[in-house]
Amino acid sequence: MEHRLSARALCDYPGPIPETLSRSYAIQDQAIALYPSQVVGWKVGGVPVALQGELGAHRVAGAVFTANTWAVGSQATALPVIEGGFAAIEAEFIARIGADVDPARLDWSLEAAADQIDVVFIGVELAGSPLPTINDLGPTVTASDFGNNGGLLVGPELTDWRARLETVEVETVINAERVGWGGSAPLAGGALESVRFLLEHGARRGRPLTAGTLISTGAVTGVHRVGIGDEAICRFDDVGEIRCRTVKAQPRLDLKG
Repeated sequence: MEHRLSARALCDYPGPIPETLSRSYAIQDQAIALYPSQVVGWKVGGVPVALQGELGAHRVAGAVFTANTWAVGSQATALPVIEGGFAAIEAEFIARIGADVDPARLDWSLEAAADQIDVVFIGVELAGSPLPTINDLGPTVTASDFGNNGGLLVGPELTDWRARLETVEVETVINAERVGWGGSAPLAGGALESVRFLLEHGARRGRPLTAGTLISTGAVTGVHRVGIGDEAICRFDDVGEIRCRTVKAQPRLDLKG
């Protein structure tokens, strides 16, 4: 936590690597309690197919905080990157939960999950961690460190999302080079599966989703590593584009104490 707030890179994972996702989420819960900002949402990422049976999960989730959430403006948004750490740009669809869900409900269908969404936005997740090797160390490490989330950039609304979510084409351009393209459909189960997963996951962890919760549903063009000073554009056909640039993260003195 100190390295995140101080914007300093980590050389190694600080402790034994978690062997199970339950241990990972216990670590994440401790970190959430220590982070001086409110949870505004969750990012959802995939687990490699080869590890899904061993870990008993096909998705992982990580907390997104109010202090690390930005609205798209007229200029490129500056996204803070920890020098020497991990950073990547991910074009994503962001679902917002419309009302508090039943905290006792543990099983959800895709259709029921869709009914909990009131708005879908286009957006960008800044994947970020003080640990440069976080993705190399596997999903248990990723889950323990907020799911490798560094922030969330929320763009315009995707109108008529039920009809359009699976068909919007997306591309990511970094430093004027097209580095990825795709859409929601190639995600395993699609963006709605991420919402369904998180509804069940949150309830089982004692963190049921509430009205206004944002869900970053997964990278639709890939995970694109960036360094300080890079410029990125994520274009969502017939919806809009999101421009951002990476800057050196500064110590979060505003959040300490």
